[in-house]
Amino acid sequence: MNKQIPAFGLGTFRLKDQVVIDSVSNALDLGYRVIDTAQIYGNEAEVGKAIEDSAVSRDDLFITTKIWIDNFSRDKLLPSLQESLDKLRTEHVDLTLIHWPSPNNAVPLAETLAALADAQSRGLTKLIGISNFTVDLMKQSVDILGKGNIATNQVELSPHVQNRKVVDFAHSQGIHITSYMTLGVGKVLEDPVIQEIASSHQATPAQVALAWAMQLGYAVIPSSTKRANLESNLKAQQLTLSDDDMARIAVLERNGRLVNPEGLAPQWD
Repeated sequence: MNKQIPAFGLGTFRLKDQVVIDSVSNALDLGYRVIDTAQIYGNEAEVGKAIEDSAVSRDDLFITTKIWIDNFSRDKLLPSLQESLDKLRTEHVDLTLIHWPSPNNAVPLAETLAALADAQSRGLTKLIGISNFTVDLMKQSVDILGKGNIATNQVELSPHVQNRKVVDFAHSQGIHITSYMTLGVGKVLEDPVIQEIASSHQATPAQVALAWAMQLGYAVIPSSTKRANLESNLKAQQLTLSDDDMARIAVLERNGRLVNPEGLAPQWD
């Protein structure tokens, strides 16, 4: 299962309209083949247009979207995913995630996961997974769907919020980790230790943070609106950090969570 989640891709959170079209177009032109979007981002149609207008074959792409909380019920999930596919101009996505746990368990997890598994069996999505799930919620998900059926848990993870409890449990259950906010909205790039390591490798701080996550086995989905940054981030795949570099980054944990929306976020581990 884990081998099916590519290590490096493009995130599109907060990118809208022509900005997201340009970002995706530039990324595909530079060699990106993984695109991550979500229903709530309000940009699936623009992502779809950029993909269709590119010269890249659909077979070479890995497209992820996420089901929003309003669409978790059995009667809404499939139609909402079909709408996402229409916007993305594709017959299937490669990965569909539950974007957040259902607030106050308004829709039982079992109902949402069953609908998601149904979407998978119908060929609307190749893989299914979860996002922003705690250890307890992962446990429940595995109990419902069985071990090996949840491709990934996409969580906020960076040198400043290393989320080790979640990572360790996910790995014990064969659930891959996808890291979002790996650069900590720029905060990680200002970290003196990250800057020192970058300097020693003649790399950028962004490349160091992304390489660190990939060396730990996580998938990363950094976003950028600048072609130069998109190109630079891509080179993180060629950067190998030393054991000493990795040890220095391991102690940068400061529980510096940036994404914690009221009314949506679970009780974090």
